[in-house]
Amino acid sequence: MTTTVTYSIPNISCNHCVHTVTMEVSDLEGVQSVVADVDTQQATIIFDPPATENKIKDLLAEINYPVAG
Repeated sequence: MTTTVTYSIPNISCNHCVHTVTMEVSDLEGVQSVVADVDTQQATIIFDPPATENKIKDLLAEINYPVAG
């Protein structure tokens, strides 16, 4: 079952941030697509199991890009 989520990530402040979020989250097994945007400070992620929202959020927090809210 494919899931699409969009997270607000206030720490995305430059293109390096976009690259880091994209590369790190893309490495999670099951993640199909990551589109991060510096202007909106959001990331849209498309994934299937074994990736989960909790795994993605935990990874983002570990790399200092915690999800807002």
